[in-house]
Amino acid sequence: MEPLKNMFNREVIEKISTEITKIYKNFAGELFVNDCLDDTWENLELKERMHHIAVTLRTYLPENYAESLEILKQVKPQFSGFESITLPDYVETYGLEYFDESIDALKVFTINSSSEFAVRPYIKKYGQKMMDVMFAWSNDNNEHVRRLSSEGCRPRLPWAMALAEFKKDPSSILPILENLKDDPSEYVRKSVANNLNDISKDHPGLVIQIAEKWLGVTPERDKLVKHALRTLLKKGNPKALALFGFGSDELIKVSEFGVDNQNPKIGEEFNFFMKIENSSPVPKKIRVEYRMDFVKKAGKRSGKIFQIFEKDFLPGEKISTNRKHSFLNRTTRTHYPGEHTITLIINGEEKLSVNFQLD
Repeated sequence: MEPLKNMFNREVIEKISTEITKIYKNFAGELFVNDCLDDTWENLELKERMHHIAVTLRTYLPENYAESLEILKQVKPQFSGFESITLPDYVETYGLEYFDESIDALKVFTINSSSEFAVRPYIKKYGQKMMDVMFAWSNDNNEHVRRLSSEGCRPRLPWAMALAEFKKDPSSILPILENLKDDPSEYVRKSVANNLNDISKDHPGLVIQIAEKWLGVTPERDKLVKHALRTLLKKGNPKALALFGFGSDELIKVSEFGVDNQNPKIGEEFNFFMKIENSSPVPKKIRVEYRMDFVKKAGKRSGKIFQIFEKDFLPGEKISTNRKHSFLNRTTRTHYPGEHTITLIINGEEKLSVNFQLD
């Protein structure tokens, strides 16, 4: 699998050079490309490459920051997706003292891409002034701008600086989320759910209260709420489970839970099986998950929960099923040998566990 950092490569840098040269004739394109691809380039990771391009751009664009932004805004329509994120990084790095010019540029750069990382230093520096702008963005006609208003202020946005003030008190975020909860774009609604999920890690009760108010209006909003509560559901939070009808599991019987191979190898698939019965005289709604306790590099163990299925379980109904888990190494997870444990979870309650040795 090709490293993610190779999303930024010579081809992308040459494209940036070509497009800027069309607008800014004094741009030393060949020197810019050579400076980007210097002796450090191969050792730089994804975000480091993005930032390195932005820093190199500053050398070759006009010294006047506002003039350089106008050039980059004209270039932006030629770029989308991840390759264009170096543009908001330029604003993050050099524009913090130029609020109006920078905020206008971030709005342009987020379209068909995202300024979600770059906006966060502006939240930290300008506080409510920036949050007022983001609330205004939540009413914008463009879905990318509306999404930025939510995604940019997530307290725990992955790969980004945390917003400690919002971990402590997320109240400034809530008007934006309220404004976007019924957004016509699923892309935006998913960001609202992700923001609430972040908040739930520090304020579970608050998010439960919001969920109680939002549920039951439209299927789209119900889907948003369930995605927002995913961490609480995986943790077996009783109130979160009850909101979706996952109650007591005392009459759900597990007659069998095991693994086909007690000694799987890294890189292989691993098969486990279960038999479950509803011994209640009434239907039960069940959420079936498993937790895999992985061995980490330092030898300690860390658990991750995976959902298997949800269903309405009829009285007397029996389920016998097999599932697979892959121990293939990926960019997001490296496996290490040692004793692992797999645990069956039903409606937030641990049922049975099996230990096995991964080699």
